[in-house]
Amino acid sequence: MSIDISQLYHDKIRGHRVTTDSRSIRPGDIFIALKGEHFNGNQYAADALAKGAVAAVIDEPAYQSPHCILVSDSLLFLQELAHYHRQQLHIPIIGITGTNGKTTTKELCHAVLSQKYKVVATQGNFNNHIGVPLTLMAMDENTQIGIVEMGANHPGEIKTLCDIAEPDYGIITNIGQAHLEGFGCYENIIATKKALYDAVFQRQGKVFVNADDKLLMNLTENYADSRYTYGTQGAFLKGEIKQTVPYLVYDLLTPKGHLYIKTHLVGGYNFDNAMAASAIGTFFNIDPLQIQQAIENYHPSNLRSQLIKTPNNTLILDAYNANPSSMAAAIHNFKEMPGEHKIVILGEMLELGQASDDAHRNLLDNVLQGHFEKIFLIGNHFEHCKEKTNFTTWFPDTLSLIAELKEHPLEGKFILVKGSRGNRLEQIVEYL
Repeated sequence: MSIDISQLYHDKIRGHRVTTDSRSIRPGDIFIALKGEHFNGNQYAADALAKGAVAAVIDEPAYQSPHCILVSDSLLFLQELAHYHRQQLHIPIIGITGTNGKTTTKELCHAVLSQKYKVVATQGNFNNHIGVPLTLMAMDENTQIGIVEMGANHPGEIKTLCDIAEPDYGIITNIGQAHLEGFGCYENIIATKKALYDAVFQRQGKVFVNADDKLLMNLTENYADSRYTYGTQGAFLKGEIKQTVPYLVYDLLTPKGHLYIKTHLVGGYNFDNAMAASAIGTFFNIDPLQIQQAIENYHPSNLRSQLIKTPNNTLILDAYNANPSSMAAAIHNFKEMPGEHKIVILGEMLELGQASDDAHRNLLDNVLQGHFEKIFLIGNHFEHCKEKTNFTTWFPDTLSLIAELKEHPLEGKFILVKGSRGNRLEQIVEYL
């Protein structure tokens, strides 16, 4: 069926909050009923209207009732609606993607730009084909800058998100090997991420590029006038790591002189994320002291590089995402950190496809070179490469390790907890 997005937008939707969650309906909302493998949002349209939604968008005639808008595909409608809404905003949109660090970079950019502007950014890591449209729909006439995080695990997905969001500015944090099961090969990952650059260049926008990353510099070499570089050398905005223990401290060379920015970020690998935010802030004319204040006041959460002190141990909890490059960075950082009685708890890396066995073997080889006091491995992908040593122990799942920790608690240890989100490693914290 044919729906006039423009007319519907101006007649019924503009000015109302759009949500796909019937549980969070507030009076005046627009509810869009989406379907998934285990749910059918159409079933909740009547409930949403009863809670005060002014309209419900459905795509199954069986659920038609007054105040329902019937469309052929609710998800496609949401995406087209968000695209039309974006075109009415007339504000700069910053797109952020990358294999590692995109959510932290997005949060830091939000903190920095909010010193001067009214900013709406992706909530959490809601960065997919549903999250991006909802992020755009959360922007209104008061919004001055939008920040849209974009994730992908299959070829072409970033282009699809860019077609919806039409970013004027872009940051690719890095391009590593992740979600290989969906992408098939590293070349597909590169091509998919590069779509953000292509979209920005098509709009005569500007990209922010880590000058220390040869791949990203090569991908943008034909558009040198359209990139703003940051890094340790050969960049418009230069910085230098001063310390990483217990937190990252870096020197930022600003137009007004040197700033020593003392973050609450664990690990030298967060330097690139902080520099990206510093570059965004500098480009958008945020005062250097405000950039410093924003970054220093940011505290990581949501299982990302959190330094936690329990009554018994000190933990680095980095358990939201894991792939070969982020694992290597976390382990390298942990090796370099001073401290005794170091223990590593590693959850398996997911969605690596045929590369999984080699990736886990290489990871274990890397960890064994660290001479840690004890290594705990969790998940079936580690079973084939577990080492029969006195300091390496394998568990099929997180609950099995918890049972071990209940019987043999750890005390006085410095512990890195790192793994893919599917391991649910945060459950371990209360037993450490």
